[in-house]
Amino acid sequence: MRLYRVSAAQWAVDAPAKLNLFFEVLARRSDGYHEIETLMCPIGLYDTVLFSPSDSGRIDFACVKSARSGGEDLPADGRNLVVRAIELLRQRTGCRQGAEVRLIKRIPMQAGLGGGSSDAAAALVVALQAWGLRVDPAELRQWAAELGSDVPFFLGRGAAVCRGRGEVVEPAAGGGLSFVVVRPDEGLSTAEVYRHCRPPEQPRSVGPAVAALRRGDAFALGRALFNRLESAAASLSPWIERLHRAFARLDLCGHQMSGSGTAFFGVCRHARHARTAAMRLTAMGFRQVFAVGGGV
Repeated sequence: MRLYRVSAAQWAVDAPAKLNLFFEVLARRSDGYHEIETLMCPIGLYDTVLFSPSDSGRIDFACVKSARSGGEDLPADGRNLVVRAIELLRQRTGCRQGAEVRLIKRIPMQAGLGGGSSDAAAALVVALQAWGLRVDPAELRQWAAELGSDVPFFLGRGAAVCRGRGEVVEPAAGGGLSFVVVRPDEGLSTAEVYRHCRPPEQPRSVGPAVAALRRGDAFALGRALFNRLESAAASLSPWIERLHRAFARLDLCGHQMSGSGTAFFGVCRHARHARTAAMRLTAMGFRQVFAVGGGV
């Protein structure tokens, strides 16, 4: 996440997407969520949150979507996660200032890439800075967890192992890898994917994926990729198997679905390999294709 000043009256944050390099579902919790263990890595695909403080006392929100973000138009009221994040911050701090907020949306939606959670974390960070508020980092992480399971991850930097329902974040060393990412024409509901997933009797360990990422070993990481949700998603959408077949033709170090889908990614040997793979996937007819770096 990159915070910077655009002008004397405006701040901005570039909010990254993420990939789940490992995803295990451990159990269903009494609160309706699932206990998980996942290795998440930010990637070089960003939304941007622009924030101009005002004395109006209102939060005026608008979203500008790129053609590649897809999905339906986002609501501009409290149903929007960016607005909810800012309103939560005002409520907990007693701040009465207003703001004009613009979200430039580039990360595909309903894709398992974490765009909404990243935008919410970016909104918290930029509002704190622009309004001159001071909040204990541990308290801010608690507020972030109220907004969504992935939001606390995006308050940090770099890759991390996330446990609990995703809100318990342990930084993981590593980065510098290259990926190719495709978001197909159809999204999936996270809740629906979880409903079709059955926790295993013997969960897999995140250890090999963490070790490979720490070494920056693309081949070892490719072998360690795992996502328990992928088979459930495949039962709901034909795109998962189609993407699996397409990626298998690309001589990648490994490939799988990210999060609850439907985005699919491949681990590449280097940035040039990622760009070549992206061109081949585009030639196959996929419209939302990205060659990106990881660990940014």
